[in-house]
Amino acid sequence: MSPSAADFEAVAADIEQLAATEEDSDAIVRGAVEAIHDRLDTYSWVGIYFVEDEELVLGPWQGPSATDHVRIPIGQGVCGAAAANGATEIVDDVNADPRYLACFPSTRSEIVVPVLYEGSVVAEIDVDSDAPAAFGEADRVFLERVAAAISAACLVGWDTGGMDWDAPENWA
Repeated sequence: MSPSAADFEAVAADIEQLAATEEDSDAIVRGAVEAIHDRLDTYSWVGIYFVEDEELVLGPWQGPSATDHVRIPIGQGVCGAAAANGATEIVDDVNADPRYLACFPSTRSEIVVPVLYEGSVVAEIDVDSDAPAAFGEADRVFLERVAAAISAACLVGWDTGGMDWDAPENWA
């Protein structure tokens, strides 16, 4: 059964609250992955990939097992395409999409949402489902809302040059 609008709203609001009150970036990202996976039944695997140089590097994830794809070149696969073009990718049938990097035999559909910080892709949310065509507009809107909420927590590996970006005097 697909998540309801109320399900999406409750999970998104909880993640936004976590991002607003938690200081530890790792706790924010892990909490978001856990909330998405544990509270939305059709989401069988949820992970966050962080952008490091020209690769996506797997961060926190929840699901039945780990993926072999812990490093993905930007531009490769559905995940790499979302990072390269900065737009959400929805794949209704992973077996029909030649870009799909097979992770689990049970996966039938996938959605990948870039996490943008000041216009740059810094990470992405990758969600697999065991159901075909499991993701639609409501999933995209929900996951893009979550991505906006956690974007500052996804600056793993980004060199700030010693700049304190939280100090108002450093905001451009």
